[in-house]
Amino acid sequence: MQAFIGRPEEWDRIVSEFPEPHFLQTQEWAQVKEKYGWKPMPYLWRDPAGKVVAAAMILKRQILNRGFAARISILYVPKGPLLDWKDESLRARVLDDLQSFAGRQGAIFFKMDPDVTVGRGVPQTESDAPDQIGQAMATELTRRTWRYSADQIQFKNTVLIDLSPTEDVLLARMKQKTRYNIRLAERKGVRMRVGAVDDLPRLYKMYAETSVRDGFVIRDENYYKAVWSAFMYSTGSHQPSAVPLIAEVEGEPAAAIFIFMFARRAYYVYGMSREVHREKMPTYLLQWEAMKRAKAAGCKVYDLWGAPDEFNESDSMWGVYRFKEGLGGEVVRTLGAWDYAPNPLLYKLYTEIMPRVLDVMRSRGKSKTRQALE
Repeated sequence: MQAFIGRPEEWDRIVSEFPEPHFLQTQEWAQVKEKYGWKPMPYLWRDPAGKVVAAAMILKRQILNRGFAARISILYVPKGPLLDWKDESLRARVLDDLQSFAGRQGAIFFKMDPDVTVGRGVPQTESDAPDQIGQAMATELTRRTWRYSADQIQFKNTVLIDLSPTEDVLLARMKQKTRYNIRLAERKGVRMRVGAVDDLPRLYKMYAETSVRDGFVIRDENYYKAVWSAFMYSTGSHQPSAVPLIAEVEGEPAAAIFIFMFARRAYYVYGMSREVHREKMPTYLLQWEAMKRAKAAGCKVYDLWGAPDEFNESDSMWGVYRFKEGLGGEVVRTLGAWDYAPNPLLYKLYTEIMPRVLDVMRSRGKSKTRQALE
């Protein structure tokens, strides 16, 4: 395990060459998080011949800045580490190193949520196909005293669309109602355009309206401007990029989405809509436009970014999932986030206190968003 020293674009190139790369492991994402209190710490593993065989963009955050607590931190590898998880000796080496690293850093815990598949399809249906590697990884992590985290930062389940078929085949794979709504939006005059930096304030306002209407918490405007701008300005062949797509009716924005692209993969990360023109189904046409643009850009997979933990109507993601299901993708279930705690007592205290703090912060966040809109 050695610290990476090099240009940001070189790190992105290395990350892009792994079997399951992710834009949350890029330098651009790390630089955004650095603005908000996280210290990026990129590390590599090499084989005896010097070839890179694993990588991890570790994010470190100090709990407090003074006294003894200044030595206490939390560590997180979003959607990583990246390696061939089928290689038992390599994954043992990487996990050993990460556990030792957590101890040396004085971490309360080390969190990771790699894209290791534990199954495909909806559980307990004909489409359910467990993955032996993922199942074995869960067993190994438990044996190593890692714990399945109560704090899942990213979605552990998602819906993936294979973009390799023709556009006609992609449409045919969708549900009939989804195809109908796409055509309806076209007939009703919904038009697409690519957003620019000047659109970001308007897009944030639309996102805030969506969060208030649907009851989820978002960050302040500067955070999203930092994320969107960082990726919209990327120009290198191995760098990630972001494309805002805006659906308009007679020049009036009705809905929008942000599509992130990296290493032949596209991700639907942020979606927003207004009450006006909802009956014209702009969100359906937006997704179809995103799929076509991602395919034209050379992407092989479109990640719809999120599916329920429990596949029934009691899950808060159920309504969103039914929309995504209509687009013709496949459910993919991953390990989710796991925590390694060098100091179990500190970890216990932290996990008991932080949920209460976060509840207060979420409540305040909703109020601030609502007040800002008013």
